[in-house]
Amino acid sequence: MPSWAPVIEAIQRRASLREQLHKENTYAYRLFHGAVEGIPGLCIDRYGPLILAQTFKDPVGQDDLPGLEAVLREHLWPDLHFVYNHRKKKRYEDFEEWHTPQPEALEQMAFDELGVRYHIQARHEGIDPWLFLDMRVGRRYMLAHAKDKRVLNLFAYTCGIGVCAALAGAKEVWNVDFAQRNLQIGRDNAALNDLPVQQSKWVQQDVFPVIRQLAGLKVKGRGRKRSYEKIAPSTFDIVFLDPPKWAKGPFGAVDLVRDYQSLFKPALLATKPGGTLIATNNVHYVDRDEWLASLTRCAEKAGRPIQHLDVLLPEEDFPSHDGQPPLKIALCKV
Repeated sequence: MPSWAPVIEAIQRRASLREQLHKENTYAYRLFHGAVEGIPGLCIDRYGPLILAQTFKDPVGQDDLPGLEAVLREHLWPDLHFVYNHRKKKRYEDFEEWHTPQPEALEQMAFDELGVRYHIQARHEGIDPWLFLDMRVGRRYMLAHAKDKRVLNLFAYTCGIGVCAALAGAKEVWNVDFAQRNLQIGRDNAALNDLPVQQSKWVQQDVFPVIRQLAGLKVKGRGRKRSYEKIAPSTFDIVFLDPPKWAKGPFGAVDLVRDYQSLFKPALLATKPGGTLIATNNVHYVDRDEWLASLTRCAEKAGRPIQHLDVLLPEEDFPSHDGQPPLKIALCKV
């Protein structure tokens, strides 16, 4: 049986942080962060009443899971809902092979982060949680800066960024994502926070034709001959660009390692002069300084040089060995 001492130590280290977050009405945070805290591939997150443990390499043995659950109940809350998902096979149907939770632990729940309400479900049609907790810093930024702004949220997923922008008092918010299921969760989150429907636009479309039309560029790829929503060129005060590592579609490929520029340039052109483009890269082996330099070069070639470049770092519950966390967030004032 493995020693769960690193998990206990991580929970104890976060005692003051949890108290601080609770004062901000935040009940969602990382409790254990993989190799940085002593067990490679294991992450444990709190989402309100749910504790979600995930492994990305070697699974936790079925005989060892009761010990992990007991540790969490003893050092956190006896009545927590516990679910373990092993992500190796990347299919949500496979999760049952490793852990059979109590039925109530698999029900849809709600939780608070920075005073914003979100839905969470430990197992659903996808494999990722409905809210990525390391992006709290981005949602915090939106709550502080989106008032009276037009906001474009690209690769919106479940629209956490867009919901925060709307709650902050944004003039208009566009949430763009290919998956109707993701946008529906975003709508549900908006309703959970009593947000008016007309404040947000939900665009179910590949990002490439949307962003290229907004930027005044021609739509490329074999998909240009297909039917897609026609959009007039337009600019936004804040553009949030949060693409996945890799995706291939009829309008082009998303490739954060070899071709970030194909997304960054049109996003830049869709940002108002004096506005802010927030770009992310979650590929752990991409060097942050090299990536930032590539953004600067791309902006100069596009004739929209970056006036000020800053970096947002994930918050304290996501420690790193060297101050270079996998998630890189560039704040580009243009």
